[in-house]
Order: sequence, then structure tokens, then C-alpha cells
Amino acid sequence: MDATTLRGLFAQRDLHLRLAIDESDLEPGALDAPVRWVHGTDLADPTPFLTDQLVLLTTGTQLGEDAGEVGDYVRRLQQAGVCGLGFGTDVVRAGIPSLLIDACRAARMPLFEVPYRTPFIAVARVHTEAMAAQAFARRSWALAAQRAIALAALRPDGLGATLAELAKQLDAWVGLFDAAGVLTREHPAGVLDAATTAALTDDVARVLRRGARAGSSFAVGETPFTLQTLGHAGHLRGVIAIATSDLDQEGRGLVTSVIAMAGLALEQGSGIARARTLLRSGVLQSLVSGDPALARRIARDMWGGLPEAPVVVAATDAADDAVTEWLELRTDYERGTLFFGRDDDGLVLASTQAAASLFDDLARRFAVRIGVSTPVPYAAFSRGLDEARTALQRGSEPVTRFVDLNRARVLSALDTTAGRALAAELLAPLAQHPTLTATLRAWLAHDARHDVTADALGVHRHTVRARIAQAEQLLGLDLSTFPARAELWAALQTLSPPAPR
Repeated sequence: MDATTLRGLFAQRDLHLRLAIDESDLEPGALDAPVRWVHGTDLADPTPFLTDQLVLLTTGTQLGEDAGEVGDYVRRLQQAGVCGLGFGTDVVRAGIPSLLIDACRAARMPLFEVPYRTPFIAVARVHTEAMAAQAFARRSWALAAQRAIALAALRPDGLGATLAELAKQLDAWVGLFDAAGVLTREHPAGVLDAATTAALTDDVARVLRRGARAGSSFAVGETPFTLQTLGHAGHLRGVIAIATSDLDQEGRGLVTSVIAMAGLALEQGSGIARARTLLRSGVLQSLVSGDPALARRIARDMWGGLPEAPVVVAATDAADDAVTEWLELRTDYERGTLFFGRDDDGLVLASTQAAASLFDDLARRFAVRIGVSTPVPYAAFSRGLDEARTALQRGSEPVTRFVDLNRARVLSALDTTAGRALAAELLAPLAQHPTLTATLRAWLAHDARHDVTADALGVHRHTVRARIAQAEQLLGLDLSTFPARAELWAALQTLSPPAPR
């Protein structure tokens, strides 16, 4: 048995050690706590020279017959971090003093007998040899684990294989979160429950938002986690999470090597991502210029094809690299349902109508604004992009769909200094005739029907007719024609638009 704990020392039969207090009278796990050193002394107060996790051996020459003094001696040892006290019998005293037994039982400290035939140095030697053997075993494990990690990195999916090997060597769950805070890999899969995964994801998101390289530990319920960032400060590539907080020097060294490998793999991936970005921009330009055939050929070979037409086109003001990385992952997961690319005016997306809900997810996750077109064929991709950018420009919601823009939005394009000046000039003759203006509004709103307008205003239809004739004279317009009515309606809307619906 491992002699680096008290229980392990007691198991060494050639030492003949005997526990003087029942284990039930000790703190739980007291015999299994690690022992860093074994030392012998008969000083009345050795605490200035002690360290924690120490087993102290004594012959008791410093102990008197006062129960209070013996109790104080044991309490001082306990406060100094002594985890066990061995008493050498038949050197000064025949057996362990009852006062010492009572004091150790009260303090719940392990007390054991070291018989005369067992030198203190023999106990210390057995422990030291066990510590050396344990250190050698850990170093041997670390070398073997490093070799296994290096071999895993050479496999086709080097990053995934490395993380899987790390989980195996540490016998712990290991997860990789990308720069967007999405759990992309986990080994073994499906171990964490939904609540634990959600809490872990939230903490990873906070780490990524800080943007600084760091290691941290926290716990979800009774499950401890260690988080290590990947990448450099200001441009983190992701986070490795390990379901343990108990890593010794060798374990930390193994994790450090995996972090270096993963960081290198992600940095190399970023170069490939830049090349993909340029290729996507070229495909987008082909779609906008009306050449979908070339775009389809490239997309088929690179990303499994373009989304099936008709497509919904979206434009966003997002500029963060994390958005692009998130979209890359979505295109991998949902091949053939999403395309995106960047031009001089920003990021452009296209998806099937069924997958258009991802725009809401994107806006919520990254706090960006998105404009979305009506469904269009690829031959009208340019029109769809115009609709998307119009919705982005005029919308106030995180996601604005072109179809939801009300008709007043068309006339809102006239809401300029020049437009208001022209409208004011046209309507100037009616400035002193508010009744005529109100009648014109009602008349135009009711499709220029005199009888319906009269009912709405509560007047006779001949009154409406007379007021319209008077307005024609003042304005110099023939309101029996549609162009004149349209111009008048636009002017009224520009200067005094109706309340939003």
C-alpha cells in the first residue's frame, strides 16, 4: 500500500505501528490524508519549525503530568498542520500516557504507537522511499502521457484526438469551446447534464468577454472545473474546460502542452479561415453580379452547395471575427442551408426559408442588427440584398424583415430637407384652410369617394364635393387624375404622416 499516507504507513508490517485511537474517533479521512514528511522531536513547542501535512514522532520527554499542558501541546501541533503523532514507547515511558491519548482523542488527531524495536528513522525512511517511488511513477506517467498526446496530434483530426487523449490520461471530462463560446467538442460525450452544461457555457462566455488570457477554476454543484483560454490576449481562440480542479505538477504540465498544441492548431486554422473568407467574397460577388452558375460550382465543392432557392438574403452590421467563426461552424453543421460572405458594405448571408430563424439566434447571441429580404431566386439575388440593406438601414429591431416595413416606409424616403420643402410649397395655399386639408386627407384615404368621405366626416356629400373643388382651385391641380392625387398624398404624408400602426 502507498506509504505516503498514515494508513499506508500502518500497512507496513515491518514497522509494527499501532493506532492508539479508534478510527471512528478521528476526523473523516484523517488516515488517508497525504503525508509530506515524517520528523522526530521532543521539543516542548516545535511548532516554529514545522510544516503542514507532517507526521511528528516523539518519546514524550517534554510531556508532564498536567492535563491542560498536554492538551495545549496537542492543539499547537494541530494548528501547525501536524496530521498525525507517533509516540515511541519503552524509551522514556512504558506505553503511551493516558493524558496524551485523551488529548488526541479530544482533538480528533491520529495517535499511534512506535514500538521500541522500530527506530524513528525507519519510519521516516519508509515514507521517503514511498514519496520517491510516487514521484518516479508520476514522472513516468507524465512522459508516457506526453508521448500519447504527441502521437494523437499526428492523426487526421489532430485536435479532436489530442483532446480525447487528454480526457483519457486525466480520467476526466474535457471540452473545447470555440471563440463564440459554443461547445464544439467533448470527451467523453454526453457526460454532463443540461444544467451543468448551461452553467459552464455561461462561465466560458464571461471568460471570453474579458478577452484576457487566463486560467480559472469554479464549480457547478459538486463538479469542479478548470478553464484555460486559447490564443492571445485580445483575440482568444477558445477555452478548454476540464472537469477537475485537482491537478498536480505533472497533470498541469500535460494540460499546458495540450493548450499549446490546440492553440497552434487553431492559429493554423485561422490562416485557412482567411483564405475561405476571400473565396466566400468571390462567390458573393458572383451572386450579386448575376452569375449563380459559377457560385454554385464553387459552393458545391467547398461547402456542400448553396441553399436551395428561393433564398432569404440578410445583411448585418456585425464586424466581429467571432461572428464569422460562429457562422463557419453553422455551415459545417447544416451544410447546404446557409451561405455567407463579406463585401465592402458588410456581412451578407443567404439561407433557405426554413433556416431563416438562425438570423434571430445570431442577433441575440452577438447583439447585432440584421436586415432580412423577402424570398428571392438567385437570379434576383441583387434585389434581395437591396431589400436586406434597406431593412437594416430603416429597421429599429435586432432583426428587421423587409416584408414588415409598412407602406409609410416608402414615403419616408421623402423625409428629407428637399422633400419637406417641396411638400410645403405644394400645400402652402391650404395653410389658412385647415378644414379643406382635413377633407382632402379623408377623401384620399377613402379612395376619392365622396359618399364614403361624407359619412366619415359627418357632412353631406355635396359639401365634400364643393370642398374638393375649392382645393383644386387653390392648389392648381386636377384631382380627377391619379398623378395629381398621388403627389398630393405624398406631400400630406411628408409634412404630417399618420401615427404608426
